[in-house]
Amino acid sequence: MWLTSKIKQLFVVAKPGTVTLPYPFEPRPVPENYRGQPYWDHHKCIGCGGCANHCPARTILVRDLCNELRVMMYDGSRCTYCGRCADLCPEKAITMTPQYELATDDKRDINETMELFMLTCQRCGRCFDHEIKNAIDKLAYLGYRYDNLEMRAVIPVSSQTFDKELYEKTKTYKRPEKIGE
Repeated sequence: MWLTSKIKQLFVVAKPGTVTLPYPFEPRPVPENYRGQPYWDHHKCIGCGGCANHCPARTILVRDLCNELRVMMYDGSRCTYCGRCADLCPEKAITMTPQYELATDDKRDINETMELFMLTCQRCGRCFDHEIKNAIDKLAYLGYRYDNLEMRAVIPVSSQTFDKELYEKTKTYKRPEKIGE
């Protein structure tokens, strides 16, 4: 009796066929307008810092090493893939890719660092771009940023001229161990 019921169960189970996706072998296609990992086009980026100013997760850090060199770092381990950086980029240098399988053993695989050569005004020393009239002014952001890239910390400190003292202070900045310190 029990053998016939087991055979009936096998027929019932085998009748519909395969109902799941063969996931690891064929990934499911992503829907239209899916926001995956951001991609930076280094050739389009003018280094205005708008993405860093408006990132809710603070995954984009900017440090000005001198008048002509700006370092931008994206920390992919903190990113929420909200797409705010891509929406705000005036040059459309950031696009959201359909990549969602980002598991890795090394955090450096999902981080990105850009070193941008900035053009500076000989008169005032501020950065500008030839095609867009002073994108930094358009974003109402002037001067140098002193974020700590090594510790991946956003430091809300900026100055209109480069201040070596502020730069040295932020080099040794560490995140607080406990909330409220």
